[in-house]
Amino acid sequence: MTQYTELVKRNMRLYLRDKGAVFFSLLSMLIIIAVSMLFLGDINAETLADMLSALPNRDYEADKANAKLFFLLWTVGGIISINAITVTVAVYSNMIKDKTDGILGAISTCPVKRGAICASYITSAFLCSVIICILTLAISEIYCIIQGAEPLSVRSHFELLFYIILNSFSYSAITYFIASAVKTQGSWSGIGTVIGTLVGFLGGIYIPLGSLADGLASFLKCLPVIYGVTMFRKTMLSDISSELFNGVSDEIRSECLDTLGVEFESFSIPVTSGHCIAVLLLWGAAFLILSVILSNKKR
Repeated sequence: MTQYTELVKRNMRLYLRDKGAVFFSLLSMLIIIAVSMLFLGDINAETLADMLSALPNRDYEADKANAKLFFLLWTVGGIISINAITVTVAVYSNMIKDKTDGILGAISTCPVKRGAICASYITSAFLCSVIICILTLAISEIYCIIQGAEPLSVRSHFELLFYIILNSFSYSAITYFIASAVKTQGSWSGIGTVIGTLVGFLGGIYIPLGSLADGLASFLKCLPVIYGVTMFRKTMLSDISSELFNGVSDEIRSECLDTLGVEFESFSIPVTSGHCIAVLLLWGAAFLILSVILSNKKR
């Protein structure tokens, strides 16, 4: 157990002390914020406010202000979720480096079980992901409050903390399985670039799920990313959506949230937060088991 703990500490130090790795694992977040706030934020807010203004007794300026906060929180919910992916990719780059430098082979010759070595990489990726995602939540919430949003409730904070832990578990297992099959740093760097580029689309951040073609939307619903993003958004948007859609019919409200991917159906079943939790648990557990099997075969 002591050896496992020391390996976890080592792996975490390698990542957290590498400012470049930390920065690039957050790069997709910075890109999403820039694109959303500079180009898409006002457009989306004005479009939604214009739609609501067609209804009787609406205050356009109030709707526009609430719509801006709505899309800000909508974006932040997606960012926190996908950070778990980009952080774990960055953490596992040290595992690939250990392979290519022969360090992993040297560790394997020590009286340490291979299972403990594998578990140390997964645990360090999980913990680093939790730390960075909590930091992202804190910074994002402060920014949202400065922009005029109300602070999240205590209950919402506990829900988001649970989601961060669950999200980090799922992606640390999934990403480890992918990384365990990679042998060179160049290959992993390429994979990381592809993941960092696609993750915003897979999570329905650049283009909302409801705006995609049916075939593509159905494909995204087969992946865990959209469920993780939706899970965060449901909690972060619960208060502002009630204010924004106050006095609006349930049909119009559901249509808007469905278009934005906050509410959607999978196999004709409305997806709830409970369904999102179950999907992420199943994906994480499945890839953790596959990783254990793969590790045992490499002995």
